[in-house]
Amino acid sequence: MAEESYFFLMASMRKMRMNIPLSFTLDFFEELFVANVINKGVTNGIIQILMYRNLGEDFLQKADISFYAEVDEHKDVLAIQGNYEMDLMKEINVNTNLLSNIRVHFPENTYAEIYAKENDLDDVILLNPNKRIARSISGNLLFLEGNTIKIPKQSEGAYISPLMENFVTFIHKNNLAEIQEAEMIAFESQKAEEVLVISDEKGIFAVSKIRNRTFGKSRFEEMVNQWNTHFQ
Repeated sequence: MAEESYFFLMASMRKMRMNIPLSFTLDFFEELFVANVINKGVTNGIIQILMYRNLGEDFLQKADISFYAEVDEHKDVLAIQGNYEMDLMKEINVNTNLLSNIRVHFPENTYAEIYAKENDLDDVILLNPNKRIARSISGNLLFLEGNTIKIPKQSEGAYISPLMENFVTFIHKNNLAEIQEAEMIAFESQKAEEVLVISDEKGIFAVSKIRNRTFGKSRFEEMVNQWNTHFQ
């Protein structure tokens, strides 16, 4: 997924009107991560990379770009990490413009993280101004009902996710389920048989409970295991 992740990073920087250095090639990042991650013995992990403008006279248009990166080690990134208990959050909503789809600072996320901890939740479902499902705090939501997996559209406020796109492409190519990008009202979360959160930031999580409704995970677990094996 290196190429998909790289193109997503470049597209995100363009949306933020950043002055992308010519040295920021795919080869540059591959060599950087091999030297600083793989060669240091990390075999499974999630690399967090933050791009930022340096302070200077041309702060907005021509400011030089720097970055900070760190790696969080995981036992197996492409496996279900655990179960989430969630709830709908109606106090605030997320926008649906082009910046909503990329990883930038959202005050909404900070508020939602505090709300989740105060209410003993692992995550919350965030709605857009039309009261439809957008995403969770850190990832995208997949709802399995019958043989259909519904995914909120990016135009609804969902993240662009190379990890999720790779997963759903695998499902589609192997006819494991029908993929449907959808506009979903909040109540539809209660109709699903299984719910999955895919986060490029934290990993993959099965949702065990939303409010008083509980969910299984056996079918999503089987799909994720097949997908995981595909990379080995």
